[in-house]
Amino acid sequence: MQIHELKTRVARKTKKVVGRGGKRGKTSGRGTKGQKARAGHRIRPAMRDTIKKIPKKRGEGVSRNQFKTETDRSVVLNIGLLSTVFVSGEKVTPKTLLEKGLIEKAGDRMPTVKILAHGELDKKLDIRGCTFSATAKANIEKLGGTVA
Repeated sequence: MQIHELKTRVARKTKKVVGRGGKRGKTSGRGTKGQKARAGHRIRPAMRDTIKKIPKKRGEGVSRNQFKTETDRSVVLNIGLLSTVFVSGEKVTPKTLLEKGLIEKAGDRMPTVKILAHGELDKKLDIRGCTFSATAKANIEKLGGTVA
């Protein structure tokens, strides 16, 4: 037996070629007009458009801060600013800071206040309801002020 004498076991069907003239005329089995009737037609996947409209929620290069709202962010104040606005022995709370105009409400929510140690503090202050940096807390307590 030679290689040219081998026979295939399965008879293969020939693929139907549409739109080349011959037995089918006019629209050649493609219907009438439209994108699908044209040569080289390719329809954009419907799911792709839906996926592209969904915002990117996570992944490499995406900052978590972009999903925070304004009410989640804290307001930063320096102890130097507090010493210019408040008198010695006065109580400092987010409410008093709002009344003095140092912070603003975000909608109906009171923002969290963080106090940093930039500037000079020369007064004894009673500070409550705020967060502090370690050096700011040490500077306030060094002058006899209280932190809670």
